[in-house]
Order: sequence, then structure tokens, then C-alpha cells
Amino acid sequence: MKVRKAHFAGSWYPSDPRACRSRIESFLLGAPSPEGEGAEAVGGIVPHAGWDFSGRIAARVMALMARGEPPSTVVIFGGHLGPWSKSRVMAEGAWDTPFGPIEVDSLLARELMKRVPIDQESPTHGEPDNTIEVQLPIIKHLFPDTRILPIWAPPTPQGLEIGRACGGLVRELGKRCLVLGSTDLTHYGPGYGFRPAGSGSRAESFVREVSDKAIIEKILEMRPEGIIEEALAKQNACCPGAAAAALACGLELGAKKAQLVEYSTSLDVMRGEDFVGYAGIVLWS
Repeated sequence: MKVRKAHFAGSWYPSDPRACRSRIESFLLGAPSPEGEGAEAVGGIVPHAGWDFSGRIAARVMALMARGEPPSTVVIFGGHLGPWSKSRVMAEGAWDTPFGPIEVDSLLARELMKRVPIDQESPTHGEPDNTIEVQLPIIKHLFPDTRILPIWAPPTPQGLEIGRACGGLVRELGKRCLVLGSTDLTHYGPGYGFRPAGSGSRAESFVREVSDKAIIEKILEMRPEGIIEEALAKQNACCPGAAAAALACGLELGAKKAQLVEYSTSLDVMRGEDFVGYAGIVLWS
């Protein structure tokens, strides 16, 4: 079986399994409880920076997702893609983690490729991709026996079509799957070429209370098209296609409500002119 290399292990997250496990467990200390009784998680939206900045948020979202029956597969949408990009799926092989490789759900991938136009991503020749990779050790820790279906979804109607088709296919096959969408929020500062509110406290207030708040509200409204429209117009999500496709898939799987679990920016860890927003959201049935 071909195994995709973990390019970011040892830099964005620990490569040693004991250190990796210890870090994940530290993220979960004091984690929030789910909203309401009897609700079951369908999926979530998580950030994908290095674990120093956003690992806690991602781990806490996935811990809430883990409170139900373990999934056979986690469908994960990611990719730094624009409206000109094509959708891709890793349809075979496995992806390495510090805890060992996670196998791809090749059956689900093959069935999806029959239904929608989507390119196939090689397990050995693909470009390094943090949006998906940094989630995988957490998935492997919380769901040791699960498989994954990595999908790169652009912010286009085709990306949404793939999300909906994937959710419908999961239902038809009777599989227990969870869905995950990977995106960071506003990238602000001179290094990103985006600073409409200048610098200092005014900039931080703009990102927290205006820019990131607006895209989070679109996700909580559970309108996939609205996520794409907002992000392309306001530059407040770096992978809106992934978040929108995951939500489209989650709606097909029965998502009825979205809960904001936690929000932060990189300024909470390291001060600087350039900073990024992060949000963790759970989709409940």
C-alpha cells in the first residue's frame, strides 16, 4: 500500500508519538461540553495552523465529535484552492501520522468518482498540504480504527456538489461517517497584503469583531453558498471551499445546528503585525 509522507511532522506538530499524544491530551483539558442532551455530532469545522496556534481548537472540536459511535470513515475537506481550482480526492493508499498510517476509504472514493467529476490525488506525488495533514494525528488518536477520505474542494458550485454527493452516498451506503472541514479565517497584516483597518488595536478589533465574526455567522447560519460568497468578497477565510463543502455534506447527513466551540487569533500566542483568526465549530444532528 502506498503511504503519503507526513511533511509537517516535527515542525507544525510533534513527530514523536508520545509527545504527540501528550500534546493532544493537554488540548483536551477543560474542553467544553456539548450543547443540549441527545444531540449527536455529524461533523465540524476546524483550523489548520501549527498546533501551537490552533491545535487546541481543532482537538476540542474533534473530541466533541468523538462522543458518539466511532465512525468507520472521517471525510475531510481541505485545500488552499481558488475558484479556478479543480476538486481532487485521494482515492487509495494511506497517509502517515506519528501513530501510524491512516488508510483511505477507497470504496467510498471510487463510488464518489462515479457520481461527480473529480480529479484523483496521488498518495505519493501530491504537494504538501497542511490543511488536511495537521488534523490526521488528532483523528488517529481519537478514532484509532477509522479510515479517511481526503477531498480538496474549491469555493465553487462544483465543490458544493461534491460535498452534497458525498453526504448522499454515505447515507445510501449506510456508513457511519463524520465530516470535517478545514479552514483558517482572516489573514491580516502587511505579510498577507491585507490591512483595511491599519495596525494595532484597531486592526485586532476589526478582525475579531467584524471580519471573523461575519464569516463565523455565515457558518452558523448553515448556508454553504453564503460561506463562499462572504469569503470571496471579504477575504475572511483561506479555504472557504473546504468549509462550505463540509457543511453541504453535513446537511445531507442530518446536521440541524452549528455550535461555535472556541475562537482565537494567533495574537493570543504571539504578538505581531501579521496574524490569523481561528474558529472551531461542531455540526449537530
